Amino acid sequence: MIRSLQNIDIDQVAEIWLHTNIEAHDFIPKQYWCGNYDAVKGMFLQAEIYVQKNEKCGEIQGFIGLNGNHIEGLFVSGKAQSCGIGKQLLNYAKKIKNELSLCVYEKNVRALKFYQRENFMICSEDTDETTGEKEYAMIWKKDGEK
Repeated sequence: MIRSLQNIDIDQVAEIWLHTNIEAHDFIPKQYWCGNYDAVKGMFLQAEIYVQKNEKCGEIQGFIGLNGNHIEGLFVSGKAQSCGIGKQLLNYAKKIKNELSLCVYEKNVRALKFYQRENFMICSEDTDETTGEKEYAMIWKKDGEK
C-alpha cells in the first residue's frame, strides 16, 4: 500500500534513508550521510513523501520524496530491494505528475540503469558541490506531454 508519510513513519523512513545512501553511495564517505541524518530527518514532515508499507508486517519498505515535479530521492530498504518496490513508488509518482526530474550520481550505476529503464533521459551533467561527485540530471515526461 502506498500512502502519504505520517508522523509515526519518520524513524523508519530516516533509517531507510541513511542505510540506503551508505550502501548505494559507497564512493561518498559514510560520515557525510551520518552528518546530514538529523537535518534530513527534520525535513521529512515538510516534504511531499509517499511510503510503501507492507501490510502484513507493518514495515515501510521504501519511499519517494518529491519537491514539485523533482524527485528528491527514491529509497528502498535493503531487504526489499529487487522486489518491485522502487518501480511501484515511481509509477505512483508518474500517475500524479505529468513530468518528473531527478539527479543521480554517475557512480550509482544501479540507480542510473533503473531510471533509464523507466524512460528517464539524461538532459545534463554537473558536479554535486557538496560531494564533488559527477551527477546526471534526468527527466521523464508522460506520453503526449511536451
